[in-house]
Amino acid sequence: MTLKVIGAGLGRTGTASLKVALETLGLGKCHHMSEVFGSPQQIDLWAKAAAGAPDWPAIFSGYGAAVDFPTAAFWRELAAFYPDAKIILSVRDVEKWWRSTQETILSPLAEKSMPTMPFFPVVKNVVWRFFGDEIHDYDHMSAVFNLHTEEVKSAISKDRLLVFEAKDGWAPLCAFLGKEIPNEPYPRVNSKEEMRPMMEAMAAQFEAGLDREALEKMSQTVRDTVHGRKS
Repeated sequence: MTLKVIGAGLGRTGTASLKVALETLGLGKCHHMSEVFGSPQQIDLWAKAAAGAPDWPAIFSGYGAAVDFPTAAFWRELAAFYPDAKIILSVRDVEKWWRSTQETILSPLAEKSMPTMPFFPVVKNVVWRFFGDEIHDYDHMSAVFNLHTEEVKSAISKDRLLVFEAKDGWAPLCAFLGKEIPNEPYPRVNSKEEMRPMMEAMAAQFEAGLDREALEKMSQTVRDTVHGRKS
């Protein structure tokens, strides 16, 4: 299987909902950061990619699409490696995006807890490296967000690129991919409220220290959240 769709949108731009949407449309299993949590193989492969030695066929074995981090940080390399794949740049209002990151993936709690987690090398060397040292500064983060958006739009031909907001729903996504619109609402998962159990699990793990059972419980919470299942 080869990637048919590459998501260039940053985390907290509706990427989890887009993952579910692409799977609903029959694109096959869609890679997302949640696939990395609790997977030693994925952690190792992405750590090597961050060090400049990616094995894309191994990373995306069994996947027909990929969205969110770590994929979004490598959008340019992946667009070249999979020249027939279509590119979806998920976006949202930049201030709302920043506030969402500060309450979830880049919150002080997450920043404090992450170093205890096995997947921390991926977070540190992909996500934190992408944003730089000022992850809590709005001016810096908004500049990074806007520059990323413009770089993707400039580099990818219009016939290969969809700039997409979750609020647009099924119509533009289905038109871009040549799919019929499903008879169900466009997915909405992984909201700030739905992420709260994950953040609480991370906090508890940080306080208690790492053990295999707790890691798996937290990883399952993440996967359930991304798939819209209540834990």
